[in-house]
Amino acid sequence: MSRPPIDQARWQAWIDHVCAAVGVDPALVDARAVHDLTGTVATTYERPMAPVSAHLWGLAIAAGTPPAEAVDHLVDAAREAAAS
Repeated sequence: MSRPPIDQARWQAWIDHVCAAVGVDPALVDARAVHDLTGTVATTYERPMAPVSAHLWGLAIAAGTPPAEAVDHLVDAAREAAAS
């Protein structure tokens, strides 16, 4: 299934505003990656776990796991959970 393009420019003002409120560099925000992760978890496991996966991704990155590696681990774990 193809996803519509993420309009990062359209959302950038909101991202900038919220990042300023919580002290996060907006350059670290990859809206496409967040949507890809949450979409995969929603369709591979269960939809209610999609936002939880985004939170876990942020925690993993804060703990020092590279973003792409953290996504791989989260997607693998969602697939394993779905298979069990």
